[in-house]
Amino acid sequence: MLRIVKLGMLCAGLASAFASAPALEAQQAKETPTAPVPAQILTAKKVFISYAGNLMGEPYQPYDQFYAAMKSWGRYDLVAAPADADLVFEIRFTALALEDNKEFAIYPQLELAIVDVKTHFRLWTLMEDVENARLDSNRDKNFNKAMARLVEDVKKLAIPPAAEAPSK
Repeated sequence: MLRIVKLGMLCAGLASAFASAPALEAQQAKETPTAPVPAQILTAKKVFISYAGNLMGEPYQPYDQFYAAMKSWGRYDLVAAPADADLVFEIRFTALALEDNKEFAIYPQLELAIVDVKTHFRLWTLMEDVENARLDSNRDKNFNKAMARLVEDVKKLAIPPAAEAPSK
């Protein structure tokens, strides 16, 4: 009998804990402050773009497109040597091969690592999935869309939204 009472109390306690979990999660989410973007990303003036490789498609396509997008944006002065830069943007195009029910699926991704030249620490990594396609024309479109998203990610990171005006 004592076991049944203890088991009932345990079940009631667990049910109460599970019922309050969503409220606790919501409360914690509201209280979690936004972590700062590393200062080097916000203050950098000069960037060296490094090419970390391409496992699919045109050999230099990721590098060429990312370089052109950064140059046309004009936020950073693109330099020819890492020693002249504040940051290194290391662009890479990879593909994960995963097995699912004895079938392999390939998941292409664009990855950008942002590295501090002085400390050699990776400050940030951005990744964008490239949607698979069977036709070459769709592959190019999907690659271009993923590249555009990656460039937008860099822009959002490097230029955070202006602080909200104080309320009156």
